[in-house]
Amino acid sequence: MTAGTSLIPVHARTSRTRGTTTAEHELAALQREHGGPLFALLPRLCDGDRRQHAEDLLQETLLRAWQHPEALHADGFASVRPWLSTVARRLAIDATRARRARPAEVADGVPGDARITADPAERAAAALDVRAAVKTLTPQHRDVLVLVYVRGASVAEAARTLGIPPGTVKSRAYYALRALRRELPGYAADLR
Repeated sequence: MTAGTSLIPVHARTSRTRGTTTAEHELAALQREHGGPLFALLPRLCDGDRRQHAEDLLQETLLRAWQHPEALHADGFASVRPWLSTVARRLAIDATRARRARPAEVADGVPGDARITADPAERAAAALDVRAAVKTLTPQHRDVLVLVYVRGASVAEAARTLGIPPGTVKSRAYYALRALRRELPGYAADLR
């Protein structure tokens, strides 16, 4: 940008050249001259999505330059780049502070693949399906499932109660769940 030019906001300019204002040409020249070095500085100041955030900060910096042309031509500035760098740095700091001040965003709580059974009739039907599938298991497999998954017993406690080794409890639980997955294909994700 040359020393004699000024960035006057578009709404303050009335002369137009080929459909664009002088201020738009000056802003484009400012971007061409200082955009690259500013964009090289900004990713180091950004958190998260660095490239997108840096592009946003560059645009905001140039917007501030367009809104405050008097700051770009103050006496003593050999170049406008120090002023632009200061504005960009302050914008990055403000954005980081704003992001940290907001509470962490969380999902709506229900995973996309979760089965929603809010309807009591659906829950009752699902319970009947599970009961029918459990009845197809051998008594040994059913006993292990009831102890471990319904009553919450540990493998060691189930082994003591049933009088079998812990390894047998683990293998029966594994094969029982495998059989239930075959019987209840719609609930396979829930049986892991």
